[in-house]
Amino acid sequence: MSLLLIAKNRNFDSLKKALLEKDPNLDVEIWPRVDKKERVNFAVCWNHPEKVLRNYPNLRAVSSLGAGVNHLLDDKSLSEDIPICRLVTDSLQEQMAEYVLNAIVNYRLHIVDYFENKRKGVWEQKSTIPKKHTPVGIMGLGEMGNSVATLLVQHGYMVSGWSRSKKDIEGLTSFAGKEELDNFLSETKIMVNLLPLTNETKGFLGLDLFKKLKQPGYLINVGRGDHLVEEDLIYAFDMGYLEGACLDVFEEEPLPKNHSFWNRKQIMITPHIAAITPAKKAAEVIVENYKRAMSGMELLFEVDRDKGY
Repeated sequence: MSLLLIAKNRNFDSLKKALLEKDPNLDVEIWPRVDKKERVNFAVCWNHPEKVLRNYPNLRAVSSLGAGVNHLLDDKSLSEDIPICRLVTDSLQEQMAEYVLNAIVNYRLHIVDYFENKRKGVWEQKSTIPKKHTPVGIMGLGEMGNSVATLLVQHGYMVSGWSRSKKDIEGLTSFAGKEELDNFLSETKIMVNLLPLTNETKGFLGLDLFKKLKQPGYLINVGRGDHLVEEDLIYAFDMGYLEGACLDVFEEEPLPKNHSFWNRKQIMITPHIAAITPAKKAAEVIVENYKRAMSGMELLFEVDRDKGY
């Protein structure tokens, strides 16, 4: 029996070391060097090659190396009988919450403008935007969204959230379902996207949504690049529906050098670093799920294929 790590472009040395520190008896292999494909029982994937999973006939479970699982759900070579799980740790949740808080503070304090002024040699003071003028709306209230909401409430922000079903999070106003989406948007100035990527949410961040925010709105996308209609974002800037955005995820990564986003001063760009999985924390969850899969037990953070998360 072996545990296989699969990715197109990723160094797995630190994760393999952490896995073996957690359980020295594990047989950990790194794709594409696999001695015997029939021995692979558990795979951990991120940006894996198309159809590669069908090469392992005895797979019992597959784990994403992050909270997103669309790359696995989109892989039609993976049998629907094989359970899929996500990787969620307290460290990931903390990082995500701090990233979003930092993005909001940067917006309120005009930090991006000050960086630009430094480059130009301009001394100009701007008034900080009060918290009461920046109601935050979080789309997606899973583990990550819950952590983000909790931290923002602790820092005195007015926070609402929108999800498939109502959530009970202290200090947060919860909206649910399509029938409450417009009310949610009308109370939101800063939009934080943490939705799972499904057929229903692909392209969800578009012009129709931007028009319904408190204008001009501000977008923080830490979900998936495919949530955003990129052309609509540019148009929303030009029409005054949005005044800025902080983007950590993109349709194509790395973001191409000739992409129009680079030349837009309204857009803060970070290279998909809002929540990076620490090897030791990841190893704890992976080893636990590996043992559960070998024993036929329910996996931690198992995905509901019908819901897409």
